[in-house]
Amino acid sequence: MTTPQQYDAAALLASPVRRLLVDVLETSAADSPQGLTAAELAPQADLHVTTVRFHLDQLVAAGVLESEFVRTGGAGRPRKVYRPLPPATPTGAGHPEPLRLLTTLLTEAMTASVQGERITPYEAGRRWAREHLTDHPERTPADSAGVWLGRVGEVIDVLEDWGYQPEVSTSEGGRAARVELSDCPFLDLARDNQAVVCGVHRGLVAESMVMSGESGAQVALEPFVTETRCLAHIRTTTPFRAS
Repeated sequence: MTTPQQYDAAALLASPVRRLLVDVLETSAADSPQGLTAAELAPQADLHVTTVRFHLDQLVAAGVLESEFVRTGGAGRPRKVYRPLPPATPTGAGHPEPLRLLTTLLTEAMTASVQGERITPYEAGRRWAREHLTDHPERTPADSAGVWLGRVGEVIDVLEDWGYQPEVSTSEGGRAARVELSDCPFLDLARDNQAVVCGVHRGLVAESMVMSGESGAQVALEPFVTETRCLAHIRTTTPFRAS
């Protein structure tokens, strides 16, 4: 289950400056595993060190980054360094990567809207799938339960990348899949903005099926069947071949 920190992280990562700082820290992690100071980050963000420190401390408070004071030997004050959370942090609730995916997508959608192109949450989710997933135009729609469930499995992989731990069950001889989405990494945000968050994810699932070769798949999202659980329903409209 998410915490109030996650909502703060989503709002913070909507800022291009804060996303830049996080990206720089992640890129430099191999060469500077101890982290970087605000003074070292300031030139890369083209901001005063005090402003950079303000942004970094907010990201630490939201659980996106971590910081510590380190000594480099000799006299003087210890250096305060910032770094991304350890890679061992499990994907899902509390992990910043799903939040980064969602906030980046929503920021791009808002930018497009400002430029006169109307982007709904559903279309934003579809656009993300088109830009980040492999298209398989050579595929024909699945004509057996085994092939169909393999296509659904590709969508499950996408949802896992977004921080979910999906559980799948089937019905109608394998033609329909029910995907249980528990402990949504965007739970608090979804409660306050259900149309936005759920719209994004319905578009994500629908277009992921299209990219997998299943353009005729029917996709529905059933939010909050319990306090912490949603359901995605995916059904093929293509007849299976006779066995």
